[in-house]
Amino acid sequence: MIFHVLLAIDQPTLQTQIKKRLAREDVLVNVPRGRQHLWRRIARETCDIVIVSKTLIPVQAVADIASLGELPDAPDLVVMTERNDPEERAALLAAGADEVLHSGLSTENLVQVLETLLEKRRDTLHSQIELSRVVGPPRLSDFVSNSPVMQDFMDMVRRVVPSNTSLLLLGETGVGKERLARAIHAEGSRSEGPFIAINCGALPESLLESELFGHEEGSFTGATRARRGCFETAHGGTIFLDEIAEMPSHLQVKLLRVLQEHEVQRVGGERPMAVDVRVMAATNREMPDEVASGSFRKDLYYRLGVVSLTVPPLRDRREDIAELVLSYLDFLRPRVGTDVHKIGQDAIAAMVEYDWPGNVRELINVVERAMLLSATDEIGLADLPDSISGVSVAAQSVAEQSHGGCPEELLAEPLAEARARVVEEFERAYLSALLTDARGRIGATASRAGITPRSLYEKMKRYGLRKEDYKI
Repeated sequence: MIFHVLLAIDQPTLQTQIKKRLAREDVLVNVPRGRQHLWRRIARETCDIVIVSKTLIPVQAVADIASLGELPDAPDLVVMTERNDPEERAALLAAGADEVLHSGLSTENLVQVLETLLEKRRDTLHSQIELSRVVGPPRLSDFVSNSPVMQDFMDMVRRVVPSNTSLLLLGETGVGKERLARAIHAEGSRSEGPFIAINCGALPESLLESELFGHEEGSFTGATRARRGCFETAHGGTIFLDEIAEMPSHLQVKLLRVLQEHEVQRVGGERPMAVDVRVMAATNREMPDEVASGSFRKDLYYRLGVVSLTVPPLRDRREDIAELVLSYLDFLRPRVGTDVHKIGQDAIAAMVEYDWPGNVRELINVVERAMLLSATDEIGLADLPDSISGVSVAAQSVAEQSHGGCPEELLAEPLAEARARVVEEFERAYLSALLTDARGRIGATASRAGITPRSLYEKMKRYGLRKEDYKI
């Protein structure tokens, strides 16, 4: 992460010495040129630490310092005083100042205190980033597999872990691209730095630019304060750009500059900042097709895809399904709050037979649902969704050629109920397949199905289908 220090003290020599000692690659020290409206400017800057002389704080110091502490991402405040007055120091600390230092201290002592404060700020911000991570520390061992296809894939992954080169992770929705990126980061040379993930398809174009690159005060309507972007936050670590194919063309140009020049410029900013970030990107699109259609820049594609890794879909490694189910039973049990700890052979057979269009993400959802519905400590075939258990029942029925190919469970129901059940199962599977092809786009799916988007939304709600599950 890049840290910003605003230095405004009324002793030029001391100011120059402190700036020289604090400034480095990940610490930018800004000295305001003019002192007019200084306090207002402080409130609108992106600052981690503000070092200011007491003489430059407005007369109503207590109220102004308190207001600074109420800001989003409030900076740590260090007040420099000319007098070594215990009462004045106590009043400033009570108002909300983090440190009150006598300017008569040696430069060495002053810098030592400031370095300690900066390190504390660094630890706090890193802890906040860590708390936003997914549950469970990601490791490459999470991807241990009995499948030859997956074993070959992980051999390639391990070879790129130590490097700092950019990576492009490809694969269908739900295969675990972000978790793999986190695991690569966690076991690489940047593991002590932050991992920042952003979904390029989830934000409007204007917000995405600000989120990635940051902005200065007044750079657009509503920009009342300066804000750091994800590249600044990820300095020294990794940034993960999910759904990279959704990035607008003009932002692709800015991203290419970051990759080539290793520097970033805020929206409305006048000067670039050097950043040291490993970039990983992911998409479920066919990138050569996106390049050929002109929707994605060829030079950016080659720059991002120095190494491209295509995560195998779950249907290509069915050998792993049984072991994955058991591992998720153990993982989910405390969260779900049930004592389900095993699964029947008929249920496992059905899950192995199913094609898993939503891949591992869908598998996790199915296991969690089955744990909630199971009346015993074992998941049975009846606890699985009809789309999975129906595959097994239908296959068994066809194989035995019993009752003219109609599943036994349908024969126990009246015609109207049996018909409704079959129609619901068909609609769920049909819409799920269309959403998969359309990558979750409602308009395209509704058009292919010959229904209105509103009708599609209603059916998706009825069948528990979420467009977010089909986008990655």
